Amino acid sequence: MKIIDLLKSDCINLNLKTVNKNQCIDNLVDLMYKTGNIKDKEIYKKSILEREALSTTGIGDGIAIPHGKSSSVKQATLVAAVCRDGIDYDSLDGQPSKLFFMIAVPENGDNLHLEVLARLSTILMDNDFKESLINSRSNDEFLRLIDKKEKEKYGQEKNEYSNSNYRILAVTACPTGIAHTYMAAEALEEKEKEKGISIKVETNGSGGAKNVLKAQEIRNAECIIIAADKNVDMARFDGKKVIKTSVSNGIHKASNLIDEAINGKISVYHHDGQVSSGEDSMQNESIGHQIYKHLMNGVSHMLPFVIGGGILIALAFLFDDYSIDPSNFGMNTPFAAFLKTVGGQAFGFMLPILAGYIAMSIGDRPALAVGFVGGALANAGGSGFLGALLAGFVAGYLIVLLKKILNKLPQSLEGIKPVLLYPFFGILIIGAIITFLINPPVGALNTMLSNGLNSMGNTSKILLGVVLGGMMSVDMGGPVNKAAYVFGTASLASGNFEIMAAVMAGGMVPPLAIALCTTFFKNRFTEKERQSGLTNYIMGLSFI
Repeated sequence: MKIIDLLKSDCINLNLKTVNKNQCIDNLVDLMYKTGNIKDKEIYKKSILEREALSTTGIGDGIAIPHGKSSSVKQATLVAAVCRDGIDYDSLDGQPSKLFFMIAVPENGDNLHLEVLARLSTILMDNDFKESLINSRSNDEFLRLIDKKEKEKYGQEKNEYSNSNYRILAVTACPTGIAHTYMAAEALEEKEKEKGISIKVETNGSGGAKNVLKAQEIRNAECIIIAADKNVDMARFDGKKVIKTSVSNGIHKASNLIDEAINGKISVYHHDGQVSSGEDSMQNESIGHQIYKHLMNGVSHMLPFVIGGGILIALAFLFDDYSIDPSNFGMNTPFAAFLKTVGGQAFGFMLPILAGYIAMSIGDRPALAVGFVGGALANAGGSGFLGALLAGFVAGYLIVLLKKILNKLPQSLEGIKPVLLYPFFGILIIGAIITFLINPPVGALNTMLSNGLNSMGNTSKILLGVVLGGMMSVDMGGPVNKAAYVFGTASLASGNFEIMAAVMAGGMVPPLAIALCTTFFKNRFTEKERQSGLTNYIMGLSFI
């Protein structure tokens, strides 16, 4: 979606008369309403104010981009305004704002407002371009400048869908799909420009796959690079040369990967898991990395239940009255009881989801139900997080084994395997393994660890917090960081909340420290590094 597709000449005010933030929002909402794409001005304004209440949309450098998603919006629209004198918009850098863009997106507009916001933020990083917009003499000139900048920045956009002759294709994915997925894509695209190689990168982020590779592009490509720490759709690459590596290598070794794709002797990938003779195109993926990938698949699917349920439980305590019945704190008032009940139910899915998606990562879809049941039995049997972890891996490899055993059955029975044979035998066997082999010893170990943590003195707790905080910050997004985070999540299942607090502090402090440094010590950073300060504020405060 191009900016000039949303922004029309009559949606621009180059002589905005306003004295403060509230009046500025009112004027922009009025301008938006005049486009005819807003059914109810007050409802839309409410969505804008609700977004401003979360954090200011004054992103700094004289720019503000208020935005709202509302049922009163008929279709996505963008308006722009210039106030050459500038106003106090509570911007992150404390400087007056002069250039304003307001985005309106329908309730069912998915993440369109975020895409427009990202595109605007990117092109407005050019200070000369920003100043030329502020000094525009007419609405048409304003639009021409944006159109020219978009073509300059996204000139290949129109060809993206018709150009099926990319020499190299790539897919990037990380467990959470928030940061490393896009960092790897950016690194590969930057090296593409340096080497003059045509490359297209598909990102498998938290919002789904973007820039998806097309069948014709795959057929014409010389090599495919898979930089992923979670499973991606590999069937489409059957018969193609494939390099498979970690997402961190996609970030730090992008140049080497592209060189290998061009010059290296890469083996052909076959979807049944076999590779043709020659160097291993999977780069000899270690057992440790495979385990890490399966574990992170479970953790990434578990997180929404932990976060959503955990916040609701916390709100239950916040809105409850401790004086009514201290022993029933969190459930004393009807509203608190409602929040804790819903949050508790969501939180209760944590271990089954963890085990289910670990199993699915190993054994594909037939392993999901088996892993889910294994995680539920581990939760009920007292073995907790450790038991669910083992249940996921056992269930996954159990299905792999069952597939090999049942592979000898007649072809006519192929249809009943996933709906009858795999779930029946899988759930029966995993039930026996968890109940009789895993729950007794792991449950005892879990109890011992929980008692040990609960009996720790203040000094020991502080030392443990320091160690975990250090692990979180020593390799942001790496295996040490993930190990500390998984340990913190496991402690939540046992009711040890102090550990997760230390883990969160360790993850939030580094990006916030960098953001503050880029704000107060600007002369120590390059322009590009200073521009990343805003991202670090957002990521740090969001514990991402």
